Amino acid sequence: MCPEEMAPSDQNQRFMKKNNQNKKSVLIVEDERDLCFLLELMLAKDDIHADHVKSLAETRDFLQAEKVDLVLLDNRLPDGLGLDFISFIKRHHPESKVLMISGKDQSAHDIALENGADGFLAKPFTKSQLEESVRGLLNN
Repeated sequence: MCPEEMAPSDQNQRFMKKNNQNKKSVLIVEDERDLCFLLELMLAKDDIHADHVKSLAETRDFLQAEKVDLVLLDNRLPDGLGLDFISFIKRHHPESKVLMISGKDQSAHDIALENGADGFLAKPFTKSQLEESVRGLLNN
């Protein structure tokens, strides 16, 4: 369930539960609710804890409060482009890997990697492509 659908007390319990486990943690930065839900389901099957935010501002706030192993970063968000936010993540949270998610646009792929993304996943993608990309980045 995406956090915006949860009561605040449910969100707090979720964060507390995460801190008590040794699971890898992923922050999904995606404004499409359906895709968020699918990503969380796919990651949960691999025993990966996922949290979700819908904007770059929420990403900044979340990363100030929580450490994550991987950020799944969409490009087109309500308050800006994920491509422009990669350098912020890498500068302020160098321990976090960044997997850019965007449409099949070669220039976005190239810019994401130039800006410091650790990987790029073109939409639409398969479950196996997601799993392979995430596992590869979390195991490095």
